[in-house]
Amino acid sequence: MLYAAIDIGSNAVRLLFANVFEKQGIIRIEKASLIRIPLQLGKDVFKTHKINSSRAKNLINTMKAFKLLIDVYKPVDYIACATAAMREAENQAEILHKIKVETGLTIHLIEGALEAKIIRSVNSASFPNKEDLTLLIDVGGGSTELSLERGRELLDSKSFKLGTIRLLNNQFKQEVWNDINSWLDQYKTYFGHINCLGTGGNINKYAKLYGENEMKTLPLQALEKGYKDLRKLTSKERAEKYGFRPDRADVIVPAGKIYLEIMKHIKATSIFVPRIGLVDGLVLGLYEKSQFKTKKKSNKTKTK
Repeated sequence: MLYAAIDIGSNAVRLLFANVFEKQGIIRIEKASLIRIPLQLGKDVFKTHKINSSRAKNLINTMKAFKLLIDVYKPVDYIACATAAMREAENQAEILHKIKVETGLTIHLIEGALEAKIIRSVNSASFPNKEDLTLLIDVGGGSTELSLERGRELLDSKSFKLGTIRLLNNQFKQEVWNDINSWLDQYKTYFGHINCLGTGGNINKYAKLYGENEMKTLPLQALEKGYKDLRKLTSKERAEKYGFRPDRADVIVPAGKIYLEIMKHIKATSIFVPRIGLVDGLVLGLYEKSQFKTKKKSNKTKTK
């Protein structure tokens, strides 16, 4: 069955169409189409606390285009969500109202904790666990979500106001690094024995360029090499050499720094990169909701 999800992030806006089905007891997500528009809403919000009129207009036009595509594809269900930049925008109510009026789309604001939960849901079955504990690291434009699990049991989760756009433009508080380390230090006895799972477009690029693609694994040394290679180049040079989109060329270096700092702090030697993120989790949630309704309807029919 075909589902659609919109993710309005701090760096880019995405529309995913995906077929979701169950095979041999495992729910599988196959991407039919993914459209990514680099609006970089966070550039405004993390500096002025507002989305400027130009970006707001671009966002509304993007939502109009996305809604037309949804109408053409006719998915079973769809959802639209927004994360850090929209959460922090003082003019969010005005913009979300305009989107609703002009497109019919209702945008759901999701907090960092829920964002992490959605990402965990779609990655829970994909990690080849070697250690008891797994740290899920999701680095976005405006925030970094960290979740620690034992098996599939969530032990702790927290969202930090440190993302690629904030770091790139120095729009963050230095204390956030201490906050991250303090949170991680609660599990210091496990350092060196914690699995790492990374999500986000930037870690996907590092894994594609420097990782062991068949294993979906990126060794720490390979990530360090990639970070050093890319840091030597200007944003324009990165785009020309690696074919990055301009917005990716801007933020891939600060993203590498965040992943490296966290991995080094917990003494991790590699990170597993399944290339699955929030928008995939949103689609999975729609499928599970549909299945729940079907089973509930079936049970009601049986009891009549």
